[in-house]
Amino acid sequence: MKGPKEFSVPRLGTGTWAWGNKVVWGYDISMDAELGRAYEAARRLTACDQASNGAGALFDTGDSYGTGRLSGRSEVLLGEFGERHRSEDDDGEGEEALLATKLATYPWRVTRRSMVSACEASLRRLKVDKVGLAQIHWPASNYNPLQEQALWRGLGDIYDGGLARAVGVSNYGPKQLKKIHAYLAGRGVPLATCQVQLSLLSYGPMQKELVAVCADLGVTLIAYSPLALGLLTGKYGEGGAKAPTAIRSLAFRKAAPKCGPLLRELERVGEECGGLTQGQVALAWCVAKGTVPIPGAKTAAQVEQNFGALGADLTASQCAALERAAEESGARVQQNIFQTE
Repeated sequence: MKGPKEFSVPRLGTGTWAWGNKVVWGYDISMDAELGRAYEAARRLTACDQASNGAGALFDTGDSYGTGRLSGRSEVLLGEFGERHRSEDDDGEGEEALLATKLATYPWRVTRRSMVSACEASLRRLKVDKVGLAQIHWPASNYNPLQEQALWRGLGDIYDGGLARAVGVSNYGPKQLKKIHAYLAGRGVPLATCQVQLSLLSYGPMQKELVAVCADLGVTLIAYSPLALGLLTGKYGEGGAKAPTAIRSLAFRKAAPKCGPLLRELERVGEECGGLTQGQVALAWCVAKGTVPIPGAKTAAQVEQNFGALGADLTASQCAALERAAEESGARVQQNIFQTE
């Protein structure tokens, strides 16, 4: 996909929320070697996807990713893996990875300068001079409109200062997206992306409107949690495995018992597509809706599974059948509390 000034995004990226998160994802430092292999697999598979038109591998991260003393760990790991990759790329001609970080809307970030400083700190952890994409992690408009204005100004300053190739937002609904798009356009700053929770279990009126608004504005829509924390892989559905952490068990408690019909439809469509897994069909659906899904991955095998979704183009009738099954199941996942309209 193309954004402002030929800013290119591949068809599928890799989310790194789990890289450093003990509470939700059970991270341990002993996982780092396999995370490094996952990083390399994502770079290799993105390069092999001709439909991504030469875009670098997309890694979505955030300066708040990592729990406790591991705060920022996701960025640190990406920095280490990227540095190692560059040192091993003898000819220096490998496509640059697209590092997309999100700057947290902490209550103490109330000035435009604080956003710039946050981006500079991320650059140090990522070991780069310029990040591919800098994003506001969540809006403050629902509880501190004055802070929201500072975030917008700071994001524009990040772009104008050459700290990021492109800028975007996360958890912005259609109304708020139009506002920040207009503000940045007035400064001559293109808004490249909008990231939102979107999956077959999170596809309500807001998401549907956002798909249309992003298309109208020329903004790339990035779908986070496209597998609903793993629920759409089929591993945790009817009679499936227990979620590995308590928080994920809580998230699944209401939705999992209702997912049977949707999981069966995912399986049916997967068979029609030559043997895709349920999770791959769920990701292929996101791509068919015009979004760039960023499923998480902790192993190279999971990366391989995720990219396998790009091997099929779902038909309109298949998408409609999946959406109908999701709607009729009544299963829904908890929405992000910071999401705006």
